[in-house]
Amino acid sequence: MIKLSINGKPHEFNLADDVPLLWALRDEAHMTGTKFGCGMALCGACTVHVDGVATRSCVLPISSVKGKKITTIEAAASRPAGRAVQAAWLSKEVVQCGYCQSGQIMSATALLMRNKHPSDAEIDEAMSGNVCRCGTYQRIREAIKEAAASAQLKGA
Repeated sequence: MIKLSINGKPHEFNLADDVPLLWALRDEAHMTGTKFGCGMALCGACTVHVDGVATRSCVLPISSVKGKKITTIEAAASRPAGRAVQAAWLSKEVVQCGYCQSGQIMSATALLMRNKHPSDAEIDEAMSGNVCRCGTYQRIREAIKEAAASAQLKGA
């Protein structure tokens, strides 16, 4: 039995140690906001936070996150940075198809949790590896800048 803290709540999984966190989240905990994209940690659709760090969950064994705090897109708005990012995403109309967006939001939120005033280069670095097939990269950068400037984030 593997016990994990997900979105501030305890969860128990009767799974093999090497099962990827993504499948525990989606199939066992029924948290389907985190998406499966490539299965090789290359596209970013599966991004969650592990102790506040943006992490690809599709290749991360659940045994490696015991005792750590996992946050999924379902709880992103529980933090000021997550609320600011989600509001900016709507304001800048970032989403087209939406498939990559939970991973994009989780990566952007992790960036703003550690750097409230990122430069363009820092945004590009933090968001690299998050693939958007619709090509909304410019709106993503604008939304991150708007979130960084928002009152929600300044109060955090």
